[in-house]
Amino acid sequence: MCLQTTSYMIFKRKIYEELLHWKRTDEGRTAVLIQGARRIGKSTIAEEFAANEYETYILVDFAACSAEIRDLFNDISDLNRIFMRLQFEYGVELKERKSVIIFDEVQLAPKARQAIKYLVKDGRYDYIETGSLISIRKNVRDILIPSEETKLYMYPMDYEEFRWALGDTATIKLLQECFRDRTSLGDATNRKLMRDFRLYMLVGGMPQAVAAYLDTNNLEKVDSAKRSVITLYEDDFNKIDPTGNASKMFRQIPAQLTGNANRYLAWSATDGTRNSSLAEIISEIRESMVVNMAYHANDPGAGMALHQNPDKYKMFAADTGLFVTLAFWDKKFTDNTIYHKLLSDKLSADLGYVYENVIAQMLKAAGHELYYYTFPTDSGKHNYEVDFLIADGDKVSPIEVKSSGYKTHASLDAFCKKFSARIRNKYLIYTKDMCKEEDILYLPAYMAMFL
Repeated sequence: MCLQTTSYMIFKRKIYEELLHWKRTDEGRTAVLIQGARRIGKSTIAEEFAANEYETYILVDFAACSAEIRDLFNDISDLNRIFMRLQFEYGVELKERKSVIIFDEVQLAPKARQAIKYLVKDGRYDYIETGSLISIRKNVRDILIPSEETKLYMYPMDYEEFRWALGDTATIKLLQECFRDRTSLGDATNRKLMRDFRLYMLVGGMPQAVAAYLDTNNLEKVDSAKRSVITLYEDDFNKIDPTGNASKMFRQIPAQLTGNANRYLAWSATDGTRNSSLAEIISEIRESMVVNMAYHANDPGAGMALHQNPDKYKMFAADTGLFVTLAFWDKKFTDNTIYHKLLSDKLSADLGYVYENVIAQMLKAAGHELYYYTFPTDSGKHNYEVDFLIADGDKVSPIEVKSSGYKTHASLDAFCKKFSARIRNKYLIYTKDMCKEEDILYLPAYMAMFL
């Protein structure tokens, strides 16, 4: 585990253990690239790891360094010159096999990323790269992507990391034992745990939003922190897509989930722009990692990636705290009244889409790719929809998500009847206590992380 610092406080992040594994097993044979959306803590974790695990380190921030430093990597024929220049610039002595160099925001310096191949081959130091929007074509068009990279994907703080931030190191371990043993918790305990979980849904996992909550205990301040992140994302989108369509599509995520159960309608979000014109923009939005994409599985079962429909998808916000702020963007700020009603589950607005977004986030953090399935009812007037499908060995496990305690599951039943030979487990995620009835496991939303 790791101590991740912000300007306010220190957080533990699980990716620290992955970095340790890389350092111990690769022993300098690869660089590690921490890839993820902006403002999730990549730079902080890289520097904290460097400070803890090496005698010295240099952090080259390509968003703030001089042009002279960036240009060092245009000519890598003399690595001694590069290392000497970096040591003079940053006032740090590099020590062979005991130092690490961090390339922060490396997507802004394609030549430095290309140089990784030769820096790793040189073998004197370790290298950590951090980057956002890494795969956007304009950033890699003219360079050779190094094969000597180990990629680690970083996401907003998951629910366990959020509980750690609140000083709670026991709850998730206990819940995992209950999930493993199929032990119910009782209604009173579940109500308390669901209230705790709704706090995570509202605050989210962006470090500055979590810090704002812990520092002020004021959800209005938390909302302000989240709005600054959203504004930053939209500025990024406008840089890669001056038409504004990328920003529009991001802003429309809550409305699309509420109004279009079967798929995200990109043409609707962009005032009628044809899907063919949006293909590259959608690809860039996905690669930014500020969203999670769920694709329609045309042939549910093992190997769903082979049969996914690239034109039929749902788009979720990668952080549910940001999703909540997007949903109430019509006000200058999402005031404490709305937040507290959401927290106590008393807001009249349908919260189904909020729960669907947080389950998508939790499944993604647990390592699952996201798929869903829709098909017509017998009458043909409506569609059945299974919210998520997860690969489970050579079979598939369907998941239906409810924002209430209701146990109705017509879509789940119809899907399991249609594909009976392919089903491993059946899950219904809702707000009540864990139980099993017949062959369906009913899970409170906070247990989705264990699937």
